[in-house]
Amino acid sequence: MISSKNQAIQTALLGDWQNAILLNQQILEQEPNDIDTLNRLAFAFLSMGKPKDAKTLYEKVLSLDMKNPIAIRNLKRLNDTKPNRPNIQLNNLFIEEPGKTKVIELLNVADKKIIAHLRSGEMLSLRIKRNKIFAIDTENQYIGMLPDDICQRLIKFMNAGNVYEAYIRTVDNNRACIFVRETKRIKKFRDQPSFVSTDKAKLSLEKPTRKAK
Repeated sequence: MISSKNQAIQTALLGDWQNAILLNQQILEQEPNDIDTLNRLAFAFLSMGKPKDAKTLYEKVLSLDMKNPIAIRNLKRLNDTKPNRPNIQLNNLFIEEPGKTKVIELLNVADKKIIAHLRSGEMLSLRIKRNKIFAIDTENQYIGMLPDDICQRLIKFMNAGNVYEAYIRTVDNNRACIFVRETKRIKKFRDQPSFVSTDKAKLSLEKPTRKAK
């Protein structure tokens, strides 16, 4: 049976913030000073566009652990009024469009100290290097790598002129999921979606067989 904490983590990874809030609140009823749960709940509130609730929880974390890096960095960002760190309403940002958007779990994720400062809605850049696509944050730090099957497909589109945006969706310990959206599709690929199901992707990569005359 999945533990309540693991269930809360999985719910957050799916972006189901309402249930993530409920699950973490239930855990806190039994363990009111559990730091990981407090951080998860704060993150869920932040993702729902409730910075005041998130700030209260991060401050509680620091009252329990004054050196907690997750709370320190997120509080700093909450207090940051710079224009390049807006408070983004995530429910609008993560609207899915078949063929044009995809939630992707990154591979070879950067050290926890690096990804801990990331927040949902923060923009990343996608860079092609050595037949791979790397996700890079605004401070030019490596965050993670896209899976090979997605790299193989997107590199073809990106090199031809398709344009994509990428945003942090969820971060939990050593896992990071991003939301990628196609923002421009060139005419050459007007009938080819950027993202397809695994089965369709395999078929599209196979060479078509000629019909016997």
